[in-house]
Amino acid sequence: MLALIGDLTQTRTVPTMTDPPPDIALRVGALGVSFRGVRALQDVSFSIPAGGVSAVIGPNGAGKTTLLNCISGVVRHEGAVELEGRDLSRLRADRRAALGVARTFQTPLLVPDLTALDNVLLGAHPKMRGGLIGSMLRLPAMRSDETSMRARAAELLSRLGLARADVRPVGSLAHGDRRRVEVARALLAEPRLLLLDEPAAGLGADEASELLDDIEEFAAAIEMTCVLVEHDVGLVMRVSRHVVVLDAGRLLVAGPPAEIAADPQVVAAYLGDDWAEVET
Repeated sequence: MLALIGDLTQTRTVPTMTDPPPDIALRVGALGVSFRGVRALQDVSFSIPAGGVSAVIGPNGAGKTTLLNCISGVVRHEGAVELEGRDLSRLRADRRAALGVARTFQTPLLVPDLTALDNVLLGAHPKMRGGLIGSMLRLPAMRSDETSMRARAAELLSRLGLARADVRPVGSLAHGDRRRVEVARALLAEPRLLLLDEPAAGLGADEASELLDDIEEFAAAIEMTCVLVEHDVGLVMRVSRHVVVLDAGRLLVAGPPAEIAADPQVVAAYLGDDWAEVET
């Protein structure tokens, strides 16, 4: 548990950042985090353009999942996190979620005994108007929201190829299908920023490509920005507008996919010498 929440005794510094241009959705400034004295991230700063899909890549242990944990508020961190110009740095994870940050995890976090549909509906809370009191009293606004969200959840499952799985316990589904359920749950709240940690894990190449295409469509439809961690570099280069490369907890380079693929530092640290031969 101590490793999960990070070093709570650290001094949290929040650097001042000027107002972002309108085409920037996420800005990270001097981000850092330690676990039991070990620096997992050190002075990481970058910006993510608004809309579409961007990616974070790097070798195992580079700090990719830790970065998503910091942005979503799962771990405390040094430095600044801004979403569309709003400082999230001192907010808990639930407050960040209410302001439009949603995420998935490497291992889907689902309730195995609930149906796929009910698991997706767990993501509806940021959009519900009635709150706890409205839910207890079954106020009209709450009932209307529930009906709308249930229809939307079923639609998302259908779009992600799970139309026949909505009434089955999610624990009975294959790993790839459980991952789609978690993506659908995150999408239900129509977040401003969606963080996906290895969404294609457990999927075949065609399934992974189809899932990322669906996410691109969702991002365009609701003007959402998506940041994904993914090891399939070919897939990353195809779907991403912007790529951030981490190595040993530090930012190596960030930029458009074509520049990243040709960067000698990235080839040396992550892609390997065979990458250039494959690309040419």
